[in-house]
Amino acid sequence: MATSTHRFTMKPTKTKAEVRAELDAEIARYLSSGGAVNNIPTGTSGQLDNRNLFAQATQFEPKQTRTPLSEVVKELDARKSSKTSRAGKLSRRPTKKLITDDFGEPIRWVWQE
Repeated sequence: MATSTHRFTMKPTKTKAEVRAELDAEIARYLSSGGAVNNIPTGTSGQLDNRNLFAQATQFEPKQTRTPLSEVVKELDARKSSKTSRAGKLSRRPTKKLITDDFGEPIRWVWQE
């Protein structure tokens, strides 16, 4: 009896060089159709008031009082422990997992049990 091996192929992704070439072609097409690129001085912002967007990150709201929920948590825990555990009875099926490189680009699929 022969066992069959399944090989999963992934769609080829564009390389960084291909993406760069496409961008260069789009820029050349834009410039050849009469488009122009304006030089913007360093330090100019797209914000109308030219303020620092991250300055507000240090301003905190006053601490709010919290409602104690210990009774609710105890009730939920009691409900959880009273249910029969079916997790051990279910058979786990293998799942496919995508392996990626350090940059998040797909390498291959593997089966995990």
